[in-house]
Amino acid sequence: MSDTAVTLTTKKDWASDQEVRWCPGCGDYGILQAVQQLMPELGVSPENTVFVSGIGCSSRFPYYMNTYGMHSIHGRAPAIATGVATARPDLDVWVVTGDGDGLSIGGNHLIHALRRNVNLTILMFNNRIYGLTKGQYSPTSYVGKVTKSTPFGSIDPPFNPLAVALGAEASFVARTHDLDRQHMMEIFKEAHAHRGASFVEIYQNCNVFNDGQFNNITKRSVRDDMMINLVHGEKITFGSEVQKGVMMGEDGVPRVVNVDDVGIDRILVHDRYHQSPSLAFALARLNQDDDTPTPFGVFREVERPEYASEVSAQVARASEKSGTPDLGALLRSNGTWMVS
Repeated sequence: MSDTAVTLTTKKDWASDQEVRWCPGCGDYGILQAVQQLMPELGVSPENTVFVSGIGCSSRFPYYMNTYGMHSIHGRAPAIATGVATARPDLDVWVVTGDGDGLSIGGNHLIHALRRNVNLTILMFNNRIYGLTKGQYSPTSYVGKVTKSTPFGSIDPPFNPLAVALGAEASFVARTHDLDRQHMMEIFKEAHAHRGASFVEIYQNCNVFNDGQFNNITKRSVRDDMMINLVHGEKITFGSEVQKGVMMGEDGVPRVVNVDDVGIDRILVHDRYHQSPSLAFALARLNQDDDTPTPFGVFREVERPEYASEVSAQVARASEKSGTPDLGALLRSNGTWMVS
């Protein structure tokens, strides 16, 4: 990102003149509001910001931001954004994708952007359905989900987006949801500040084709007992009376317990900066369904070499070794032959 001073902006400076065209009540509206409201706080400018999306309801996002951007092709947003971030490391590059766009046809592009640690802020809207194409099951739909493409119920085990990101060695992994604008803004701000690939899963309601999918977790009436707020350096406790917590079992699997039953000393302390992804991975898999408490917040944040910086350093080393760069000489340097 650019270190040069920028003119102070307001939310209006970041909103385009395009009519927002999502279904009334869609969770995407809340995410858009959170991003537009956050941008003035980041100390960046619209002309140095790029939003890249793929295909899907979420991928209309670049139209509504008064920045540079591209509504690209299905699943390829991470690949296109990688090119932008590598060629122009001075820019702030965001990727907006959905569970279908990012984990189905775009699955390989996503994991490679994460493993390379490209300096991208990736927002994945997860509504567990294909909304734009009218309600087919997606890679995050649960087993048994009845949709237009699974009339007898899905038999596919779903992806856990955070587990996928952690398995790809993403250096920043977090989760938030569309009903809490302040929480979204806090998570997006931390993701943006991280140098490298930041992956944020957003529980997002599709009120037309998958309405209420996360009601048992994110509705205000149940949040205290169903949402586990991860805070670095603090005990992982939750509940309306902070009566529950997460303890590591003797089998190495974390589980939800009553604090009074085990004692506060046995409750896990969250460490988002631990070099091993093991704890973050275990926490990402803590909830196996929507009837069990679910962690939110930053699961992992570690420092790794950032891709564009490594590319620039490699080019510099090659230039020092060979003198003035000569593309023709490079193309003919190894394994060439004449065809007569």
